[in-house]
Parts: sequence; structure tokens; C-alpha cells
Amino acid sequence: MDTLQLELAKLGRDANLTQSIADVDKIIEQLERARGAIVEDPNSASITLAKLQNPLKHGFDKVNEDLKKIHQGYNKYGKALDKNFPSKALPTEYDALASHPALINRAIAMHLLREGQFSVASTFLEEIQEHPPQPTPTPGTPNPSEEDEVDLTFLKSKELQDKFSNMYSILNQLKARNLRPAIEWAKANSVELEKRGSNLEFELSKLQFVWLFLGPSVNGLPDDVHNGLPGALQYAKDHFQSFQIRYIRDIQQLVTAMVYRPNLRDSPYYRTFDTQTAWDDVSASFTREFCSLLGLAAESPLYIAATAGAIALPTLLKLASIVKEKRTEWTTQNELPVEIALPRSMIFHAIFVCPVSKEQTTEDNPPMMMPCGHVVAKESLQRLSKGTKFKCPYCPSESQAKDAREIIL
Repeated sequence: MDTLQLELAKLGRDANLTQSIADVDKIIEQLERARGAIVEDPNSASITLAKLQNPLKHGFDKVNEDLKKIHQGYNKYGKALDKNFPSKALPTEYDALASHPALINRAIAMHLLREGQFSVASTFLEEIQEHPPQPTPTPGTPNPSEEDEVDLTFLKSKELQDKFSNMYSILNQLKARNLRPAIEWAKANSVELEKRGSNLEFELSKLQFVWLFLGPSVNGLPDDVHNGLPGALQYAKDHFQSFQIRYIRDIQQLVTAMVYRPNLRDSPYYRTFDTQTAWDDVSASFTREFCSLLGLAAESPLYIAATAGAIALPTLLKLASIVKEKRTEWTTQNELPVEIALPRSMIFHAIFVCPVSKEQTTEDNPPMMMPCGHVVAKESLQRLSKGTKFKCPYCPSESQAKDAREIIL
């Protein structure tokens, strides 16, 4: 990896188009000056063009040298990538998603819409409707039926595109340190947000209070009665009343912090008024709540699947080579044969491994809690009980299988 980082640093230094653009601009300036001279004195055209030949040739040679250096940088980096990450053929004998192309297309279309690529998404949806994909049955996996057909009408609706367009518009305003559009959206959807137990509306209002409190030297807003301490106080009077029941403690802290305004940095409330990460946090919260009201996850499922797959791929390729050498097969469809260490943000479901069988529980083999409080998989419970009273493998308690309760993780 050190070699790759070194080559990447060289690429960033050498593969820079700044000098090339500057040399092209010089050529354009020479041509414009020559054109101006010819317009002023048409009789000097031949002399002007003759004088222009050598500077132009030198300019084009310089541009070609710049581009040559850039191409060399890309070639060296490409060779470094090939050396450190040699290409390996992926196993193609088993494709679990071949039987569900419609779901894949839906994920791609939704990802394009979430990224604001509306015209690309529209073209993609039109093409897959004109040429619908044909599923390929895959042994060992559920194959699609007519009931499983994916309805793309919702994705094609202008309403969905308008909503995502509105989301990006508000996010751009948040990047520009303007909270008002996000606050207005939260107020318009306060009932739905309240049902979800969301605190987005208060977090936005709280940040607006803090932003005004910090004053024009920080927020860059006009230095008038609507900014600074007077503006923050007025904003609190106008908007915090509706939050008093759920967030009275937070409001009290915000108001109390005014006493420490001359020395806020050394006060107990400094963290509350530190906005270094506040804008990114509130943008992430807004995106999450906006998508949740549409019935969607905060992150694109396609992005998560592709990223998780890229993380898991080296381990799975190594396992596939071992399986091929030993001439064995994967014996399970419901769980991976090896553990894949994914970031915590990509772990969405609790996983329980039976302490008896050492296997992950599934829908068909759920975790079961015995009266003593210990938990085993259903299949392990059946093997232990054999239809009669049995002793817990981890304590002296005895019970029957019918007394165990399924745990929903």
C-alpha cells in the first residue's frame, strides 16, 4: 500500500492539467492578438501569420509535452495497480442474482434518482421497459414468479423526482449555512416526524439559535437586531415554545449559556456551541428523515451492497480458491461460510450464533430462549430435548422444549 500511496502522490503532482490549460490560454491569446492586428491592417496579414508560425509551433509542442507527462503518470499508476492488485477471474458458476434482474434494475434506477441523475434514470427506465430482462433460474435460490414482478411506475413518477430535487435544493442551502428551507420542510412534515419520534425539527431550530448567537463575526450575517444575542433571543421566543415539553432541558442549557457569552470557550457549554461538525450532522439527519418519509433507507442500497461486496470480495475469492483446491462445496445458502468484517454502519440486523451448534440462526432456525434465560438455536433445542425434559447445557436448570420462547432480533 505504501507503493500505491507514493504513486498516487506522484500522479496528483504530475497529472495536473493546470499547466496545460495555461499553455492553451497562451496560444489563444496569440491568435486573438494576430486576429486583432489583421482586422486593423488587412495588408499586414501575411507578415502577421508568418510571425505567428514559430510561437504557435512552440506552444503546441509545449501542450503535447504537458499531456505526455500526464499520460506517463497515469501509465505508471496503472502498472502499480496491476502489480499490487493482480486481476483474478471471478467465479461465474454461481450467480444468485441472475434470477432477479428486475430487482437489480430497480436498485440502479433508484440509485440514479437518489443521486439527482433524473435524465439518466428516465432513459434507463425507458430502455428496460422496451427490453425487459429475462431472469435466469439459479439452483438453490428462490426464483421469481409473476407475483414478484417489480412495479417501476413509482420510480417513473415526476412526483418522486420533484421530491429528490427538493431534497438536494435544501441540502445545498445547508452547505451554504442557510437553515431556513430545512426548518420550513421540518415544520411542514412535523406530524410525520413526531410519529417517528424524530428530533430533526428541534435540532435544526437549535442550530439556528446557536448560529445566530455566535454573531456576525462567525456567521457572516448582517450585524443588526436579527443577529447576535438579540437575534438569538428573539428566535428562541418565537420558536422554542412548541419544544418545551420534550426538550425543556436543552432549551434551559441554551439560555443559561448566555451568561458565559464573554468567555464561552472556557464554559461548560462550549461543546453545545461548537459548530465544527454540526452542519454535517444536521445534513445527515435531514437526509435520513427525508428518505424515511419516502419509505427509503438513508443510504443508497446499491451503494451499500457494492461497497460491502468490495470489502468482502478478497476474502470470498480466497475461500473460493481453497474450496476449488480441496474439491469441496459451500454447504449453506442462508449464511456466509466465513465471517466478513464490515463497518458498523453496514450491519443492519442482529446476528445470533448458537453456542451449541456454532451456526448463525435463520428464519427457519430462529434463536429460542429457555426459561433459565439461556438461548440456543431451535434445531439445537430440538436435539437437546428429543421431546422430553432436558437439562440446559449452561446451567443446572431443567425445562421442556414447549417452554422455550422464540426471540425476534
